[in-house]
Amino acid sequence: MAFDMCDQARLVRERVVSARELVQAAIERLQAGHELNVLVDEQFEQALDAAGRVDVSSRGPVPVLAGVPFVLKDLGEPQAGRPERMGCRALRHHVAQETAWTVSCYERAGLIICGRTNTPEFGNHCATEPALAGPTLNPWDRRVSPGGSSGGSAVAVAAGLIGGASGGDGTGSIRMPAACCGVVGLKPRRGRSSNAPGAGQSLDGLAVRHALTRTVRDSATLLDVVAREVRGDPYTAPPPIRPFAEAVGADPGRLRIMHAERPPFPGAVDPRVQAVADETARALESAGHDVVPGAAEIDAEAMRSSISVIHAVDNAVTLGWLSDLLGRAPEPDELEPVTWDMARLGLELTAVDHARALDRMHAESRRAARLFDAADVVLAPTLNTLPPAPGALSVSRGSVDAFFDVEFSVTGWTALANATGWAAISLPLGEVDGLPVGVQLIASDEGVLLALAAQLETVMPWSGRRPSAGV
Repeated sequence: MAFDMCDQARLVRERVVSARELVQAAIERLQAGHELNVLVDEQFEQALDAAGRVDVSSRGPVPVLAGVPFVLKDLGEPQAGRPERMGCRALRHHVAQETAWTVSCYERAGLIICGRTNTPEFGNHCATEPALAGPTLNPWDRRVSPGGSSGGSAVAVAAGLIGGASGGDGTGSIRMPAACCGVVGLKPRRGRSSNAPGAGQSLDGLAVRHALTRTVRDSATLLDVVAREVRGDPYTAPPPIRPFAEAVGADPGRLRIMHAERPPFPGAVDPRVQAVADETARALESAGHDVVPGAAEIDAEAMRSSISVIHAVDNAVTLGWLSDLLGRAPEPDELEPVTWDMARLGLELTAVDHARALDRMHAESRRAARLFDAADVVLAPTLNTLPPAPGALSVSRGSVDAFFDVEFSVTGWTALANATGWAAISLPLGEVDGLPVGVQLIASDEGVLLALAAQLETVMPWSGRRPSAGV
């Protein structure tokens, strides 16, 4: 796709193209990329109808993204009356009864929803290969994973099928596929947008929603669309000092940047991946920032075990919800092995176990926060490795702890940002052996990240770097 979402919106406002023409072109690309297995629910007819109702001729204000095609991750962002399967065979016939508040925000901003993207079962894997819909293929190389859990969304954007797609991130599920597919993936800070109407928080605050895009300004514009609280939310992020879109292109000032010496969890960093992060550090130093080495001083075992408990409890709750919805317990073959591992552990744990896990996670988060006594931003590889092989991060390891040990050995810094609630963004700043490499920036504020990311987009541009299997 030659134009990002902001440019597409401008073309519609200036009547260079109509919204219907823009959506029709997106539908044709999505159809041409069918073999990548991106969509699990096509909404083409509805999208064309919605595009036909877009009116930019009046003198009144035009929604910021009027007429721009978009797709939704099939997890966490339901649409009333549409299938919502969440990658689960037990939900193959499920239809959502309510629309997520974020989806309503997207629609009010003028986005045209064209479909829902493939995701692993309940987002449990950092890979997108559910038994229900089959694997989504990485357009850079089909022998490697596109990552997950927002893998369908990442592939849709990377392959040029669509300008932007929604995602969710609980231990790296936006940034991990962004790195695997060579796109921009921002995880906002905790509480930036709402989980209304269905929930107050997700995964005890680990999980947040946002999007995958080609450009930093698209990510910032989408964040402005959903960056507000809803009455009844249990907590919210402090309001930004200015619209996030205004941070793009703004001078970030002279920042203190900690260049990570090692990941916070056990796992070696591939030297080729580290080299891209090192190159980024040099570029930032040349841009006038103060770059110094450092590391997160946490009890990695305490943090990882706490996250294991939170995921286990969440899956146990999901199992109960699923049983109520079906009017029966799910059959053994209706849930995948990792889901059963987590749900069974969750049912064995006590409320005290859960409370202690939260306390441990928050205690380690406070230890990790000491990083920002001496730094404004942390710079690290998004992943410790190149995109992993299919199956590497989706198989049962016999225990939830062992499962996350393997996952965190690959994803490196991503889960720490979820545990602390910090904002983090993955940028497609390198390529090794024909595969994209992401570099991650972490800070307490999205505005700082977006300004710095936009600066890197200028000095280390990625717009010309595209997968061979793009449309």
